[in-house]
Amino acid sequence: MRHYSKNTKMLAVLLAGSVLLASCASTTMIQSVPSGAKVYIDGQPVGTTPYRHTDTKIVGSGTSVRLEKEGYETLNTGFSRDEQADVGAIIGGLFVLVPFLWTMKYNPTHTYELTPTLGPVQQNAAKAPATENINSKEYRLQQLKTLFEKELITKEEYDAQRKKILDE
Repeated sequence: MRHYSKNTKMLAVLLAGSVLLASCASTTMIQSVPSGAKVYIDGQPVGTTPYRHTDTKIVGSGTSVRLEKEGYETLNTGFSRDEQADVGAIIGGLFVLVPFLWTMKYNPTHTYELTPTLGPVQQNAAKAPATENINSKEYRLQQLKTLFEKELITKEEYDAQRKKILDE
């Protein structure tokens, strides 16, 4: 008959406990198109996309997500912990009933596409009378200036395009 030392028994208990606790957590990657959006989980700022989210919520728990990026509409969405079965938690639940609370997990990734908002130039174009000549130098220079002010083009690009328009 084998006798195990106290340290061996303690190690076995710690190993079994860590396996059971590890199956309680679920992780998903939150991505956006374009990336770099601010991520708010349950109303709290947590980082920018791509963002790795891990929690230990129980089956069926929901998580609200808000993505914000300048020049894009705010996206409010969410996901819940019932997207995939967690085999490790199911096996653990056979030995200890508690892990059955975590038998489901999140999908590995959640990718959201952000919708651009209308910029000042687009809004002005939408409000402008149909008789305005959108090919006029003045109109094109206004569009170019707006792009530069929003830092969508560099000073060099602005100067080159401005010179090209004025030389026409």
